[in-house]
Amino acid sequence: MYDQPTARELIDAVQGFLRDEVSPTLSGRLAFHARVAVNVLETVKRELELGPDAVAGEGARLAALLGREGPLAELEEALCEAIASGDVDPGDPALIDHLWKTTLDTLAVDQPGYATYRRAAGVFKDGE
Repeated sequence: MYDQPTARELIDAVQGFLRDEVSPTLSGRLAFHARVAVNVLETVKRELELGPDAVAGEGARLAALLGREGPLAELEEALCEAIASGDVDPGDPALIDHLWKTTLDTLAVDQPGYATYRRAAGVFKDGE
């Protein structure tokens, strides 16, 4: 049986190669771009790991807010329209909860080291 490496294993291999073999041989602009590439691969790993749960959570919250199911993009658009039309109150605690959780899920992938995110994630999770 042929066991393929997982996406994470492939990303780890490329990331390690760039970080440990390529980057030390570079300087200036190329070294900077190699570091950027390593960071991009780290973001992709977080997206693979955290993305599915974040999308599912966002969809469930939107369905509860709007009282209907649908594709995520349609639900996001419907929420914007509902806020603009006044059908959803911007001060609604369920909306605020949704926006916080969606923002924190996004930052967990994009900027997990961001100090304000770490503080907010800790406070928000403790306060749930």
